[in-house]
Amino acid sequence: MSEDSVIHVKVIEDQLLAAGISPLAGVDEAGRGACAGPLVVASVILKDHRSSELQKVRDSKELTEAMREELFDVVRSACQSISVIVISHDEIDSRGVHAANLDGMRRAVQGLEVSPAYVLTDGYPIDGLVIPSLAVWKGDQVVTCISAASIIAKVTRDRIMRELDITYPDYGFKSHKGYITKAHSDALVHHGVSPVHRRSFSNIAALL
Repeated sequence: MSEDSVIHVKVIEDQLLAAGISPLAGVDEAGRGACAGPLVVASVILKDHRSSELQKVRDSKELTEAMREELFDVVRSACQSISVIVISHDEIDSRGVHAANLDGMRRAVQGLEVSPAYVLTDGYPIDGLVIPSLAVWKGDQVVTCISAASIIAKVTRDRIMRELDITYPDYGFKSHKGYITKAHSDALVHHGVSPVHRRSFSNIAALL
């Protein structure tokens, strides 16, 4: 994406609101690529995406864990409506991660207490969504409401993984959050597959 394109996308919320399209919902997920634990999808409607309290809000992957935790409460207080969907590893295995993700996005939007007039998503269009929507490439980096949703989804999932680390301490979930790191792969070889690993993923299926 060129610099001009990034600048253009950064004002997409302004453009939609100026056209009288409101409210806007942002949607993002966390945990799609992990081989253990749930997938978490969040949708948010911000009171004011230009609010000064949201200046530090950006793609959750660009923030430290401490910064995400701090901004989690900031985002929640800045939301007019918020919806979080947790999709279990069992559902991911039975439906496939892509189908589960898209359904989670639909459910997250439908779970908002305020009905959005338009939905902005990170990368993936939401098939079957009756509300007008736009999939924005790298949306979690350039659209405030998507960035806010990414923080809610990521912090929610990280907290779940830290809880799972207490139940299954051999895998180091609190540090890598279920993603495929060398330490995680080594733990799988030594301890086998846990009940919360995604058996449909190739690296896990190979160990069964």
